[in-house]
Amino acid sequence: MTSPPVDAVVFDLGGVLISWDPHLAIAKAVGQDQATRFLADEAFDFMGWNYQQDAGRSWDGGEDAAVTRHPHWAGAIRGYRANFGESLVGAIDDTVQILRELHAAGIPLYGLTNWSEELFPVARDRFDFLDLFEDIIVSGEEGVAKPDPEIFEILEKRIGHDLGGCIFIDDSPANIEAAGEAGLDTILFTDTGHLRKDLLLRGLPLSPA
Repeated sequence: MTSPPVDAVVFDLGGVLISWDPHLAIAKAVGQDQATRFLADEAFDFMGWNYQQDAGRSWDGGEDAAVTRHPHWAGAIRGYRANFGESLVGAIDDTVQILRELHAAGIPLYGLTNWSEELFPVARDRFDFLDLFEDIIVSGEEGVAKPDPEIFEILEKRIGHDLGGCIFIDDSPANIEAAGEAGLDTILFTDTGHLRKDLLLRGLPLSPA
């Protein structure tokens, strides 16, 4: 039996395997227009605030601090977590198919995701393909999030392989840059259908179409 061409393939989840849109969750609480204004408010910075929960802050703590500073957004702030399931639009089917083919071929698969510990079970319950991973490193469980170099040190310990023999797929340029500095072979994921070709060029056992 021939050895696999790589030690492991590591996937980001949100934006690569799972489509995510926070507007849908917030709009369920406060309506479309207010959700749009909330997400556009640079003084609040939803993505920066959400990142803190991904990096390990509790949702109770994150919501309370945000409501104290921005009381006029209280409904939107608390509505996101309350309706989080609405933000998970669905699986990104082309990438899931690639994941299934790699798993069937015996390629070791791992997940590395920026996701809060409290909300990740929502995805676990919904998406059965997450069971194909040998392990998923969840930033909120570790208390550190990409692109912090520490999370790639955690990844290396968890998978038991030198990162130089692994491929990492993510839709964030900052995460890709940090992963490359950590020694991973990186693929910046976009929605242009390039991933299968990029993996085939690296010798991965996938069908050509």
